[in-house]
Amino acid sequence: MYLTVNNLLHRSRLIEVSHLFFAALVLAIAVFSAALQAAESKPLAADFSLKDSRGQIHALADYKGKPLIIHFWATWCPYCKKLQPGLEKIRLDNQASDLQVLAISFNEDEGAKPAETLLARGIHIPTLIDGDSVAAAYGVKGTPTTFYINRLGEVVWKTNISDPNDRKLVDAAEYIMAK
Repeated sequence: MYLTVNNLLHRSRLIEVSHLFFAALVLAIAVFSAALQAAESKPLAADFSLKDSRGQIHALADYKGKPLIIHFWATWCPYCKKLQPGLEKIRLDNQASDLQVLAISFNEDEGAKPAETLLARGIHIPTLIDGDSVAAAYGVKGTPTTFYINRLGEVVWKTNISDPNDRKLVDAAEYIMAK
């Protein structure tokens, strides 16, 4: 009789341990799946509609299906001025592709002329003005802030890099063009 009770207790513990193991396994799979899904989902670019210096309206919808780099900047920002030749080079190197590069000026001093400032420096990136509300929608805290948006309209990279020779800028452009 003693052996039978002992065997029953042992068998009961084995069943209990196997149930705990199964529950832990299910929980681990659920957590891993949620983490994987979160890692794969990227935030969508915030919609916008802004004018350029000629009064032409540009909207995010105009760039639907195209890889897009959005550069938030201000005319008074020395780091922006440092970065912009690198973005211009990316734009020029990819003219045969559908890559688009936009500059959005915000937090400007009164009387600033962003488009003219860029053109005077040989930068021909289309420049949208009065972008304070768009900068807020994108969560921009400082300048320069640059977003890389894929063809699906997903923000795949946000950076504050100001080094125009940083290879990550080119790599990110190649990434959004390939996807």
